[in-house]
Amino acid sequence: MAIKFQYNKTSLQQLEKQLKIRVRTLPIIKNKESALRMEVKKCKTEAAELENKLEQDIQAYEAMFALWNEFDATLIKVSDVHLGVRKIAGVRVPYLENVDFDIRPFSLFSSPKWYADGIHLLKELAQTAIEREFMLAKLNLLEHARKKTTQKVNLFEKVQIPGYQDALRKIKRFMEDEENLSKSSQKILKSIQEKRKEAEA
Repeated sequence: MAIKFQYNKTSLQQLEKQLKIRVRTLPIIKNKESALRMEVKKCKTEAAELENKLEQDIQAYEAMFALWNEFDATLIKVSDVHLGVRKIAGVRVPYLENVDFDIRPFSLFSSPKWYADGIHLLKELAQTAIEREFMLAKLNLLEHARKKTTQKVNLFEKVQIPGYQDALRKIKRFMEDEENLSKSSQKILKSIQEKRKEAEA
Protein backbone atom coordinates (compact mmCIF):
# COMPACT_ATOMS: atom_id res chain seq x y z
CA MET A 1 0.00 0.00 0.00
CA ALA A 2 1.67 3.19 -1.19
CA ILE A 3 1.17 6.16 1.09
CA LYS A 4 0.33 9.35 -0.79
CA PHE A 5 2.18 12.44 0.34
CA GLN A 6 3.60 15.74 -0.87
CA TYR A 7 6.99 17.20 -0.17
CA ASN A 8 5.92 19.97 2.23
CA LYS A 9 5.53 20.70 5.94
CA THR A 10 1.75 20.19 5.98
CA SER A 11 2.09 16.70 4.54
CA LEU A 12 4.94 16.01 6.99
CA GLN A 13 2.75 17.00 9.97
CA GLN A 14 -0.20 14.92 8.72
CA LEU A 15 1.99 11.85 8.26
CA GLU A 16 3.56 12.30 11.70
CA LYS A 17 0.06 12.47 13.21
CA GLN A 18 -1.07 9.31 11.36
CA LEU A 19 2.10 7.47 12.40
CA LYS A 20 1.64 8.49 16.05
CA ILE A 21 -1.97 7.19 16.01
CA ARG A 22 -0.89 3.83 14.58
CA VAL A 23 2.06 3.43 16.96
CA ARG A 24 -0.24 4.24 19.91
CA THR A 25 -2.99 1.87 18.69
CA LEU A 26 -0.76 -1.12 17.85
CA PRO A 27 -0.24 -2.38 21.46
CA ILE A 28 -4.00 -2.17 22.10
CA ILE A 29 -4.76 -4.25 19.01
CA LYS A 30 -2.02 -6.75 19.97
CA ASN A 31 -3.58 -7.13 23.43
CA LYS A 32 -6.99 -7.69 21.85
CA GLU A 33 -5.50 -10.31 19.54
CA SER A 34 -3.86 -12.22 22.40
CA ALA A 35 -7.08 -12.06 24.46
CA LEU A 36 -9.06 -13.42 21.51
CA ARG A 37 -6.45 -16.13 20.92
CA MET A 38 -6.79 -17.27 24.55
CA GLU A 39 -10.61 -17.20 24.34
CA VAL A 40 -10.56 -19.25 21.12
CA LYS A 41 -8.32 -21.82 22.78
CA LYS A 42 -10.59 -21.98 25.85
CA CYS A 43 -13.67 -22.22 23.61
CA LYS A 44 -12.15 -25.11 21.61
CA THR A 45 -11.45 -27.00 24.84
CA GLU A 46 -15.02 -26.45 26.10
CA ALA A 47 -16.45 -27.51 22.71
CA ALA A 48 -14.40 -30.73 22.82
CA GLU A 49 -15.60 -31.43 26.38
CA LEU A 50 -19.22 -30.92 25.32
CA GLU A 51 -18.66 -33.19 22.32
CA ASN A 52 -17.34 -35.94 24.64
CA LYS A 53 -20.23 -35.46 27.07
CA LEU A 54 -22.71 -35.69 24.18
CA GLU A 55 -21.05 -38.91 22.99
CA GLN A 56 -21.29 -40.39 26.50
CA ASP A 57 -24.94 -39.35 26.79
CA ILE A 58 -25.73 -40.92 23.42
CA GLN A 59 -23.99 -44.15 24.50
CA ALA A 60 -26.08 -44.18 27.69
CA TYR A 61 -29.15 -43.67 25.48
CA GLU A 62 -28.11 -46.55 23.22
CA ALA A 63 -27.55 -48.85 26.23
CA MET A 64 -31.30 -48.77 26.84
CA PHE A 65 -32.16 -48.89 23.14
CA ALA A 66 -34.58 -51.80 23.43
CA LEU A 67 -36.62 -49.91 26.02
CA TRP A 68 -36.85 -46.73 23.92
CA ASN A 69 -39.28 -48.47 21.53
CA GLU A 70 -41.85 -48.35 24.33
CA PHE A 71 -41.14 -44.68 25.18
CA ASP A 72 -43.64 -42.02 24.11
CA ALA A 73 -41.45 -39.38 22.40
CA THR A 74 -44.19 -36.75 22.59
CA LEU A 75 -43.87 -36.56 26.39
CA ILE A 76 -40.95 -34.08 26.23
CA LYS A 77 -40.01 -31.27 23.89
CA VAL A 78 -37.90 -28.12 23.99
CA SER A 79 -40.23 -25.16 24.45
CA ASP A 80 -37.76 -22.29 24.60
CA VAL A 81 -34.06 -21.51 24.56
CA HIS A 82 -32.98 -18.42 26.50
CA LEU A 83 -29.84 -16.77 25.29
CA GLY A 84 -27.85 -13.77 26.31
CA VAL A 85 -25.13 -11.71 24.68
CA ARG A 86 -21.76 -11.15 26.27
CA LYS A 87 -18.78 -9.10 25.08
CA ILE A 88 -15.43 -10.85 24.96
CA ALA A 89 -12.53 -8.60 23.96
CA GLY A 90 -14.99 -6.29 22.20
CA VAL A 91 -16.76 -9.10 20.33
CA ARG A 92 -20.45 -9.75 21.00
CA VAL A 93 -21.03 -13.49 21.42
CA PRO A 94 -24.17 -15.41 22.37
CA TYR A 95 -24.30 -17.62 25.44
CA LEU A 96 -26.91 -20.06 26.64
CA GLU A 97 -28.75 -18.97 29.78
CA ASN A 98 -31.14 -21.92 30.05
CA VAL A 99 -33.40 -24.28 28.12
CA ASP A 100 -37.10 -24.71 28.91
CA PHE A 101 -38.71 -28.09 28.36
CA ASP A 102 -42.39 -28.94 28.07
CA ILE A 103 -43.07 -32.24 29.81
CA ARG A 104 -46.51 -33.62 29.18
CA PRO A 105 -48.07 -35.24 32.24
CA PHE A 106 -48.11 -39.04 32.23
CA SER A 107 -49.45 -41.67 34.58
CA LEU A 108 -46.82 -43.00 36.94
CA PHE A 109 -48.92 -46.13 37.52
CA SER A 110 -49.68 -47.17 33.93
CA SER A 111 -46.28 -46.10 32.44
CA PRO A 112 -43.05 -48.07 32.95
CA LYS A 113 -40.99 -47.07 35.99
CA TRP A 114 -38.04 -45.92 33.89
CA TYR A 115 -40.05 -43.17 32.07
CA ALA A 116 -38.90 -40.56 34.64
CA ASP A 117 -35.25 -41.60 34.08
CA GLY A 118 -35.85 -41.55 30.32
CA ILE A 119 -37.21 -38.01 30.44
CA HIS A 120 -34.24 -36.93 32.57
CA LEU A 121 -31.81 -38.56 30.10
CA LEU A 122 -33.46 -36.89 27.09
CA LYS A 123 -33.36 -33.51 28.88
CA GLU A 124 -29.62 -33.91 29.50
CA LEU A 125 -29.05 -35.01 25.91
CA ALA A 126 -30.95 -32.02 24.47
CA GLN A 127 -29.28 -29.58 26.91
CA THR A 128 -25.79 -30.81 25.98
CA ALA A 129 -26.55 -30.71 22.23
CA ILE A 130 -27.88 -27.12 22.47
CA GLU A 131 -24.89 -26.03 24.60
CA ARG A 132 -22.54 -27.53 22.02
CA GLU A 133 -24.25 -25.61 19.20
CA PHE A 134 -23.91 -22.35 21.14
CA MET A 135 -20.26 -23.10 21.87
CA LEU A 136 -19.56 -23.73 18.17
CA ALA A 137 -21.33 -20.47 17.21
CA LYS A 138 -19.27 -18.60 19.84
CA LEU A 139 -16.10 -20.28 18.56
CA ASN A 140 -16.84 -19.23 14.96
CA LEU A 141 -17.46 -15.61 15.97
CA LEU A 142 -14.30 -15.44 18.10
CA GLU A 143 -12.18 -17.15 15.43
CA HIS A 144 -13.42 -14.68 12.78
CA ALA A 145 -12.71 -11.70 15.07
CA ARG A 146 -9.24 -13.07 15.88
CA LYS A 147 -8.39 -13.42 12.18
CA LYS A 148 -9.55 -9.86 11.48
CA THR A 149 -7.53 -8.53 14.44
CA THR A 150 -4.43 -10.46 13.33
CA GLN A 151 -4.80 -8.95 9.84
CA LYS A 152 -5.02 -5.48 11.38
CA VAL A 153 -1.91 -6.09 13.52
CA ASN A 154 -0.01 -7.25 10.43
CA LEU A 155 -1.27 -4.29 8.39
CA PHE A 156 -0.10 -1.82 11.04
CA GLU A 157 3.15 -3.61 11.89
CA LYS A 158 4.36 -4.67 8.46
CA VAL A 159 2.78 -2.19 6.04
CA GLN A 160 1.46 1.09 7.43
CA ILE A 161 3.97 1.98 10.17
CA PRO A 162 7.04 1.22 7.97
CA GLY A 163 5.30 3.01 5.05
CA TYR A 164 4.70 6.15 7.10
CA GLN A 165 8.25 6.06 8.48
CA ASP A 166 9.65 5.74 4.95
CA ALA A 167 7.46 8.61 3.65
CA LEU A 168 8.54 10.83 6.57
CA ARG A 169 12.19 10.02 5.88
CA LYS A 170 11.77 10.96 2.20
CA ILE A 171 10.05 14.27 3.02
CA LYS A 172 12.68 15.20 5.62
CA ARG A 173 15.54 14.42 3.19
CA PHE A 174 13.85 16.43 0.44
CA MET A 175 13.34 19.39 2.78
CA GLU A 176 16.97 19.18 4.02
CA ASP A 177 18.24 19.04 0.44
CA GLU A 178 16.06 22.01 -0.47
CA GLU A 179 17.38 23.95 2.52
CA ASN A 180 20.99 23.09 1.65
CA LEU A 181 20.44 24.16 -1.97
CA SER A 182 18.90 27.41 -0.77
CA LYS A 183 21.87 28.12 1.53
CA SER A 184 24.36 27.24 -1.23
CA SER A 185 22.64 29.49 -3.75
CA GLN A 186 22.63 32.34 -1.21
CA LYS A 187 26.39 31.87 -0.63
CA ILE A 188 27.07 31.84 -4.37
CA LEU A 189 24.92 34.96 -4.86
CA LYS A 190 26.73 36.71 -2.01
CA SER A 191 30.18 35.86 -3.37
CA ILE A 192 29.16 37.10 -6.86
CA GLN A 193 27.95 40.38 -5.33
CA GLU A 194 31.21 40.74 -3.38
CA LYS A 195 33.27 40.17 -6.56
CA ARG A 196 31.24 42.85 -8.38
CA LYS A 197 31.82 45.32 -5.56
CA GLU A 198 35.58 44.57 -5.66
CA ALA A 199 35.67 44.99 -9.44
CA GLU A 200 33.83 48.32 -9.21
CA ALA A 201 36.14 49.57 -6.50
